[in-house]
Amino acid sequence: MTTGEAEANTGQDKPARLIGGPGMLLVWLYGVMVVGAVSRSAVQISTDFDRAPLAYSLSAVAGLVYGFITYSLVRGGERARRAAFVCCAAELLGVLTVGTWTLADSSAFPDATVWSDYGMGYLFIPVLLPLSAMYWLRRARSQRTA
Repeated sequence: MTTGEAEANTGQDKPARLIGGPGMLLVWLYGVMVVGAVSRSAVQISTDFDRAPLAYSLSAVAGLVYGFITYSLVRGGERARRAAFVCCAAELLGVLTVGTWTLADSSAFPDATVWSDYGMGYLFIPVLLPLSAMYWLRRARSQRTA
C-alpha cells in the first residue's frame, strides 16, 4: 500500500504547508523572536519584576504570541493559517499600541518591552514581522483557492 492509499484509507489529508519558500524565513524569524522575548522576560520577571511588572509581563505575552504563530506556521493547514493571521493582527495591534504608549508616556514603562518604541530595540522587527507574515498568509490563502 502506498502512502497516498494509506492517507485515502484513513480519510486524513496532510495540511497544506505554510513554510515553503519565504515562509521558512518567517518561521526562523519568529523562532528567534520567541527565544529573545521569552528569555528576556524570564530573566526580568525572575530578578526584577517589582521594577517594571507591566513591561516584563508584556514581553512575556509577546513571547507567547510569537510561539503560537511559529507553531501555527509549522503546523500548516487552513485553520492554522487563519489562527496565525489573527495572532499576527493582534501582535501588530499590540506593537502599535505599546509603541505609541511608550512614546506618549515614557514614565509608564520604567524598562523597555519587546514592543517599546515599535520594537526599536529589536531593529523594528516586531512591527515589520507581523506585516510580512500577514502578507504571506494572505498570499498562501489565495494560492490555495486558485
